[in-house]
Amino acid sequence: MITIYLESLNQMKKITPKRILSFSPLIILFIILSISSCGSSGDTENSGKDTITLDEDYYEFRGISLKEFNIPATIMLPDETANIGASTKPEVIHAEGNFLWDIEVGPNFNLHIEDYGDYTDMVEYKKKELKKQEIFKINYLIDEKDLIVYERILIVKGLKNASSKVGVKHNSYHVYGQKVINGITYELRSRDEGNEKMIIELMAKSIQSFKPSK
Repeated sequence: MITIYLESLNQMKKITPKRILSFSPLIILFIILSISSCGSSGDTENSGKDTITLDEDYYEFRGISLKEFNIPATIMLPDETANIGASTKPEVIHAEGNFLWDIEVGPNFNLHIEDYGDYTDMVEYKKKELKKQEIFKINYLIDEKDLIVYERILIVKGLKNASSKVGVKHNSYHVYGQKVINGITYELRSRDEGNEKMIIELMAKSIQSFKPSK
């Protein structure tokens, strides 16, 4: 043990001030790179760790046909066992001659559908719209070509006329998707004010199930 200790001392003596200076540029470079890597994880739209994974299990759903409402498609909707207050059968609100539909399943589940003809980039347009706004921070939980689920968080400091009393975090969850049925692109989305995360997850599964009628 004494021999090892003496050898260590001898090695330390060999590290002269001149040698320390020769290593300093490498040390400085390492520090700079470390700081840069820490700062590169800024407040981006995809920085959140929270994600959602959709599966094909529709155990607590029931399928309905939308043919009688002029949409040649079927969709899976939560049933009364989904624990969202869906004790009644789904209601489809549609005025003859227009291109808007609202599917309501109880008081909390409201899915808006709109016919956009031959447009095929609705989700991409929505993401650009979200990127331009400055009032909310957007955290994507699902980010796919035809479907996005995101958390919207109010940025209080970004509001010019924000009250000094506003200090409580305000967030909501939203879903937005597009589906092409017989050459027609349908927009499917949650209500503007958003919902709780659990409702949005169910709504995303409903959008995923939106398919042409057989």
